[in-house]
Amino acid sequence: MPDFKSAEFLQQHIDSILAFYRPNVVDSERGGFHQNFFDDGQVFDPGFKHLVSSTRMIFNYARAYQHSGDPAHLAKAQHGLDYLRSAHWDPARQGYHWLLRDNVPEDQTNHCYGLAFVILALSTCVEIELHGARDDLYRAWEILNRHFWLSHAGLYADEATPDWQSVSDYRGQNANMHCCEALLAAHAATGDAQFLDRAYTLANTVAVELAGKAGGLVWEHYTDKLEVDWDYNRDDPKNLYRPWGFQPGHQTEWSKLLLLLYRQRPEAWMLKRARELFDRALETCWDNECGGILYGHAPDGSICDDDKYFWVQAETFAAAALLAEATGAEVYWQWYQRIWQYCWQHFVDHSHGAWYRLLNSRNEKYSNEKSIAGGKCDYHTLGACWEVLEILRRAGD
Repeated sequence: MPDFKSAEFLQQHIDSILAFYRPNVVDSERGGFHQNFFDDGQVFDPGFKHLVSSTRMIFNYARAYQHSGDPAHLAKAQHGLDYLRSAHWDPARQGYHWLLRDNVPEDQTNHCYGLAFVILALSTCVEIELHGARDDLYRAWEILNRHFWLSHAGLYADEATPDWQSVSDYRGQNANMHCCEALLAAHAATGDAQFLDRAYTLANTVAVELAGKAGGLVWEHYTDKLEVDWDYNRDDPKNLYRPWGFQPGHQTEWSKLLLLLYRQRPEAWMLKRARELFDRALETCWDNECGGILYGHAPDGSICDDDKYFWVQAETFAAAALLAEATGAEVYWQWYQRIWQYCWQHFVDHSHGAWYRLLNSRNEKYSNEKSIAGGKCDYHTLGACWEVLEILRRAGD
């Protein structure tokens, strides 16, 4: 096993993931990035583009440029930003196309989740000083608040029709979690306190107030009255963005965000909640037999989805490292090591590079599709590695 706490290892691993995408990632015919890759790096369904992957891949290359100074990464970040502006953005209705097929809109539904990743991508573009990115960021922020912000609830609504005339009654934590992530990034990029203020509000609403209605864990789905909707998608526990059940990966992702918020505006409840969410997620969903973190559990603690997703493992090892830094408790470095050892053995593709997307409970692949539009572009794995690199840098300082 490598030394997973080594900055050299983490940088080499980041480079290996980027190397997997490098030969085929740029779509020179349609613009933007290819988003569907087989295990060997070959592209399938080349014309299908998802707003979530388009923006996450901008993040990947902007962050890669920040850490390496490689002008090739800068060029890719600019290429992705150009596509976001030319293909996804619709000036007529002031919104972003959710799905594109050969650059023709296939789904124009307005998603708060999508705007969150637009803001995340644009924040990284501001940090590397791409022209016009700051104006784009504040425009996206204005759209997000005009159409989705519910001031009485301290939360964002989730979905609106293409013409913005109707907003769904569904309330979900997932879009709000990624809004919190994006607004922390926007604050880091601009220094504008309004972004930090809103991230704070979202964290308190979801991780404290709403979690208080579900036994201290973050449930996924709520009614428009912010009551827990225990039945939403009960028959669809594998839904990509709105699965039923408690998601351990979202508990640990909230743990990570609370710790990032704690660094900027430290309050004791953030650290307390970060520990509680992480500890309960691993206690319930770590697979003691085959290793790894299972995907979901029911309110009674029974496992409702025993698959293993790459992003759950990555977000959790990042959260473990942040908890180790914030608390000094060795148990969190032990979890970091344990998760990495499992991932190194089962999720990392040592032949072609990058990570597999999805394994069953016995750590077997379902298919040879490594990345899919909207579902994986290794933003989680790269982001987790960069987060730990920053921890190691601070420890060195």
